Formats: sequence, structure tokens, C-alpha cells
Amino acid sequence: MPRYPLLFVILATLLLTGCTGLRLGYRHADTYLTWKADSYFDMDPGQRRDFDARLERLLTWHRYEQLPEYASFVNTALKKAQDSLRRDDIVWFIDGMKARYFTLVDRGINDAAEMLGALAPEQIVALQRQWTRDNRTFVREHELEGRLDARKIARLKRTLTQIEDWTGTLASEQEQKIAVLLENVEHINLLRHQDRIRRQRDFIEILKLRGNRAEFQPRLLAWLRNWEQGRDPEYARLAQEVFEKRIQFYIDVEKLLTPAQRQTAVRRLRNFADDFVSLSKKTSGVTPPAASVVAYALLSCALEGHACVPS
Repeated sequence: MPRYPLLFVILATLLLTGCTGLRLGYRHADTYLTWKADSYFDMDPGQRRDFDARLERLLTWHRYEQLPEYASFVNTALKKAQDSLRRDDIVWFIDGMKARYFTLVDRGINDAAEMLGALAPEQIVALQRQWTRDNRTFVREHELEGRLDARKIARLKRTLTQIEDWTGTLASEQEQKIAVLLENVEHINLLRHQDRIRRQRDFIEILKLRGNRAEFQPRLLAWLRNWEQGRDPEYARLAQEVFEKRIQFYIDVEKLLTPAQRQTAVRRLRNFADDFVSLSKKTSGVTPPAASVVAYALLSCALEGHACVPS
């Protein structure tokens, strides 16, 4: 039995940290997506109907055109991971996820620009109120108002939970060793919080251009695609260092896993590939839940003003 690394963990932690859509489960993500959009923009009935229609078209395209390719991507990842966990394979996987994010953004940008272009001033105020609540939650969950020790404890708890989502329960000795490994990764959540607020401000400035479609849509697309643009130079430098150290962290974590834990991660990854294939088959009257999960995760990342990056 080959030693499979934790590519599941790489997916969950490097790309979707802070984006809670994957935790919602397949069966309710589409409903939650509409509710979430409404909570940000306080849509009127007509806007809600328009959103639902546009979302349905996007999810139908995603289900039939993208999910089969996702299955192929995941299966290729499994083949690459058969011998050992290498940095190049992790970067390949992350770049592949980013490319699929860009594909989804490019597909939906016209609808997004039209819908955002129709927002009333009071709906932008509603968005800012929701952001205030989101930011308070981020501060609380990451203990950003506490001492550094409290922030490190919060980060460790989140990291252990993310790993156990894919491996099953970790032993106490494993948790202790993971805690030591994590100490090698700088704690930058305070800077990350400041950067998400910066992106929120940038988004509000872009919305001021919504009356000029020719200028508004390219700016919106750039905001969705270029997460790093406009970052404080110090944060940009540290974020890249943390990214590299996170990769090494998970290479080291993989060495701590038991064969049973590795098999659990592999089984879950294979189940994802199988689900992608099954869900991509045309069955009338069936909601494309996997696409809903992906769309919700991306919407959450965008609207909450931060990239899906490691914490």
C-alpha cells in the first residue's frame, strides 16, 4: 500500500481556510448561498429572483462542464502523491485550484457586474454593516484582541480541527508534535485581518464606479482575481514566507500520520472524485450541490474580503 500524503489537508487549509462553505455539506449549500448573498445585500424580491436565475445557470454550467474535470484533477493528484509528499506536487495542486477559481470567476463576471451594478446606496450600507459583524467574528475566533499566546492557541485549535477533518482523531502525542511544528510558522492573522479590511475598502471604492460598466467590470474582475494587489509590502513578504513554511509544515505533519489515518484521507479524496463524476451526470430536477459548495466558498471569500489562504 503506497504512502499517500495529505493532499486533502492542503486543499482544506491552504485554499479554503476561512471559507466555511465546504463544511455546510452538499445538500444545503445552494440554499445557504442565496441566504448568504441576501444577508450581505438585503436584496428585494426582484433582485432575489434575478440572483436565483443567474445562480442556477452558473451551477448548471459548473456541474456539467467543470465537475468531470475536477474528478480528473483529483485523480491526478492521487497518482502524484503515491510515493511521498513533495513541495512541487503541493504547488501544482494549489496552482490547479487557483486556476479553477479563475475559471469560475471569469464565467460569472458578467452576471456579477450586472447584479452589483444595480445595487442601491442603502444596500451598500447593508453590506458594510455585515462586514462589521464578520470582522468582529474574525477577531473573536482568532483571538486578535488577546495576547500572542492566546492567538497561537486559537490557531493551533483550528489547525488540528482541519487536519482531523481528513485524517480522523489524532493521538495526544501527534497533537503535541504538531504544536511544536506549528511554532515554526509566523503568526500573521493580525496582518491578515488588516488586509481583509483593506480589500473591503477597495471593493466599496469599486462599487462607486458601478454606473460606468466599461470601467466597473474590469476593476471588479481585477479585484476578484488579484488578491495580492495593493497589499502592504511587509504583509506581502511575510505572507509568502508563511506560505512556504505552511507547505513544509504539512510535509512534516504527513510523516506523523499512521497508515490508517493516511488511508482515511485517501478514501475521502477518492470519494470526492467519485461524487464529482456522479453529480456531473444529467438528472432532471436534481440540484448540483457540489457546484453550490464551490460557488458559496468563493462568494464567501470574496465578500468577506480575504483570500482563501492559510491562517
